[in-house]
Parts: sequence; C-alpha cells; structure tokens
Amino acid sequence: MDLRQFLMCLSLCTAFALSKPTEKKDRVHHEPQLSDKVHNDAQSFDYDHDAFLGAEEAKTFDQLTPEESKERLGMIVDKIDVDKDGFVTEGELKSWIKHAQKKYIYDNVENQWHEFDMNQDGLISWDEYRNVTYGTYLDDPDPDDGFNYKQMMVRDERRFKMADKDGDLIATKEEFTAFLHPEEYDYMKDIVVQETMEDIDKNADGFIDLEEYIGDMYSHDGNADEPEWVKTEREQFVEFRDKNRDGKMDKEETKDWILPSDYDHAEAEARHLVYESDQNKDGKLTKEEIVDKYDLFVGSQATDFGEALVRHDEF
Repeated sequence: MDLRQFLMCLSLCTAFALSKPTEKKDRVHHEPQLSDKVHNDAQSFDYDHDAFLGAEEAKTFDQLTPEESKERLGMIVDKIDVDKDGFVTEGELKSWIKHAQKKYIYDNVENQWHEFDMNQDGLISWDEYRNVTYGTYLDDPDPDDGFNYKQMMVRDERRFKMADKDGDLIATKEEFTAFLHPEEYDYMKDIVVQETMEDIDKNADGFIDLEEYIGDMYSHDGNADEPEWVKTEREQFVEFRDKNRDGKMDKEETKDWILPSDYDHAEAEARHLVYESDQNKDGKLTKEEIVDKYDLFVGSQATDFGEALVRHDEF
C-alpha cells in the first residue's frame, strides 16, 4: 500500500470499515491517563514525571546528576513560559502537560510533513494535499477497490477548511495537525461529530436511531443471537445516549457520546504541581521555585524517583 492509499484509509476508514460479527467498534474519544503509575507522592514522583514529560521521555531521566537535571529543567521552564514574563502559570503548565502527552501525535505529523510540503515552504496547501493524496485516482470514474474518491475528497476538503483558521487554504503545521487529528482540538469537534453522524446515519435524516447505532458496532452476519455486549449497548442507548427519549440521537447527543466531558487530568496535575512548588503562594511559579522542586518535576539519579531530560531539544 502506498502513502496515498494509507492516508485515505487512515483518515476515512470509519466511513467504510465493516465490523466483525462479535467485534465492538469504539467511536468514543477519551482523554488518556497521564501515567499508568499510582499518583502517590509519599512513595515516589513517578506519576508527576510521566505527566510533566510524557511517559516515553520520562524513561530517559535516570542518567543525569542533580546538577545536570536542574540545568535541563531550567531549559524546559523557558519553553513553558510562553509569554516570557518570568512566571509559569497554571494555564501554561497545563498546556505544556497536554503537549507532552500528545507528543506522539506531533511526531506522526512531522514524519508525514515532507510528503505533502512539495514546494518546501514550510506550509501545506489544499492543492498539495489533494494532489499527493488523490492524484490520478480522481481520473478513474469506476475504481476497482470500492472507494468513492471524489466523495472522500469532498469530505477531506471540508475538514481541511475547518482546520484552516485563516481561510487561505494553506495549513501551518498546527492546522495540519488539527486536520489529521481533529478530535484533539476543541474547534474541530463539530466536524468530528458531523463525520460520525454521516457514517452512521444510513437513512440521512440527520439523526442516529437505535438500529443505526447498533449497526455501526455490530453486524449480525446471519447470527440470530446477539452477544451480551450488544444487548448492553441497546440499553445504554435507551437509558443514556438518547437523553430526550425521542428514539434517536441528535447532534448534541452524539457529541456527548463520542466526545464526553472527561475529568481534566492535565488541569488537575498542573494545579497539583503549582500547589507543591509555589513557595510564596502567589499562584504562579518562578524558574527558581520549579528548579528547587526538580525532584517533583523530573528527578535525577540521586532521587530514585525519576529521570532527567537528555533529548531536551525535542521539546
């Protein structure tokens, strides 16, 4: 499979994928946990290290001395302080934690970037994306692989325009990230809901009824008896998904289903780090206050509580 085929399958597979008879399709987007470790500072700061740096980066943090660890942490603080006022606020810390937790997404975009930025100007236009992704496929009115490329392109263009905040049909790296991973951006959530409803709403009445809801997750495939989880999903639809009890889900009900308002782990961790480090209790942190609590944020060889940044330039 070449790059174009892979990307089309990746971005639009939900429109065409078929469930196996006993396989449950999960369309719900949950905020991931910041760490799989227990958050107990009395035992260790491992959870905080994972949250602050991302679990993969935190693995590189057992190689430095306390002095080296503090130096690297100071470099990170300069990056967190976005407005360069000399303080790190709870909001800036929350943004940093969210960025660190989603580094794999940015890495994915970085790996694909050069394939689309054909003129190497640091931007990706809609024309560049369309030509690379679809190319000559649009010349074939009856492709033998079952994909409707013109329909897919229309859908992609709509999403591209939504991600493109200034409307110039040219995406910055952040806008292109929003295009490829719309569920990660608040301003893209409406398009996630719209695409999901289009996938499931087979009779195109603008709603998702019970049979459409179940049909998206499960195919009878000749089996008379439904698995127990399908029966549970029917109950979930009636009791929780269909909030106004009219037998179908509208746009808001669908949004509540696939994009639930989860507990904000990043916000809670940012609040915790500020509380633990804010020596003068002014509600914000100086670089000195953060570095003084380096064992909480990153640790070092001396603490046995974590690791110290080696590949700091990647942040």
